[in-house]
Amino acid sequence: MNRFQLKNLAIGSFAILIAACSSGEKAREDEAVPVVAQDVRFLPEVSQVEAIGTARAATSAELYPETAGRVTRVLFSAGDYVRSGAPLLELDSRAERLDVEAARVAVQEASQLLGRYRRIEGTGAISDSQIEAGENALAAARVELRQAQTALADRTVRAPFSGHVGLTEIDAGDRVNDSTPITQIDQRGTLYVDFPAPEEVFANLSRGDTVEVVPFSEPGRAIEAEVIATDNRISQDSRDFIVRTAIPNRDDRLRPGMSFRVNFTRNGTTRAAIPEEAIVWGGEGAHLFVVRNGKAVRVPVTITSRREGRVFVDGDISRQDRVIVEGVQKVRDGQDIRLVRQARQPERDVRVEGAQGSGAGGQATGEDSSSENRAGGD
Repeated sequence: MNRFQLKNLAIGSFAILIAACSSGEKAREDEAVPVVAQDVRFLPEVSQVEAIGTARAATSAELYPETAGRVTRVLFSAGDYVRSGAPLLELDSRAERLDVEAARVAVQEASQLLGRYRRIEGTGAISDSQIEAGENALAAARVELRQAQTALADRTVRAPFSGHVGLTEIDAGDRVNDSTPITQIDQRGTLYVDFPAPEEVFANLSRGDTVEVVPFSEPGRAIEAEVIATDNRISQDSRDFIVRTAIPNRDDRLRPGMSFRVNFTRNGTTRAAIPEEAIVWGGEGAHLFVVRNGKAVRVPVTITSRREGRVFVDGDISRQDRVIVEGVQKVRDGQDIRLVRQARQPERDVRVEGAQGSGAGGQATGEDSSSENRAGGD
């Protein structure tokens, strides 16, 4: 065999080897890749917002005297429960009592004079104008008596409603005026807890809704609070609004001014909830593979939130799709796949944390109570 023939033989052998390799690669490419897939679950993003609230009594008042004077008696102690109208403090009222007595005498005299006029009214000894003057004098005397009685009543500070009174800095002998605070009275059988909520939840909180409040003084105690009112405007500075809730305080363990941790949830947009292991990152961002007509189809997605093994995504995904959760690194767009049966996974709660903060110090989380879906068949 000459040199030319050897050269042709070598070239022919090399060509056959290349063809064989290409055929092997083609066969491997055409072979279906085994993967594990799950049905796509669409769930609402349930976010949880936290805020700090402050309690106030359902009815509260700071008490001041109506007039100036010297204190003669303080009739309460801090923490006392008093009934509506109960006297709390008395001022020196000697002058006012004398005024009441003088006014009573004036009423008696005016009444007697008018009586004498009426007895001789028919004799012609007295004119009609004199009788009218007597009637006016009696009416004026009665008005003066009521004024004197009111001035006397103002010398006593009384409870405007039933409730608990607080501390006082006033003692007998002190001089006070109408700008001197006497004490605070609170009706605390029901407490209001006011808290700021971010403006994005404005449409999710309305009268009758409930939130959970936890007093800082008792971290293990959760109380259900009912929303009774929301502010009618959003703060331009903090971009939040005030929500007022009511909580019962029948055991009187809570006090106005206490701080509470407020938690509430809201339903967000319904999105596809995908296991984290199904997400693939590339140069163009995140994507995943779904099973359509026995092939793997690449679907670009945008992650909106994630928590505890799941991500909520936006993308071209339907409820009929199944997403590949195992074997995603072996497949490419349009490749044939072979589904491998997956055992049913136990149910678990899923909490969702928003990709963007909820504002006002709140954090977004959520809960999913749906069961795991069984993967596709062989």
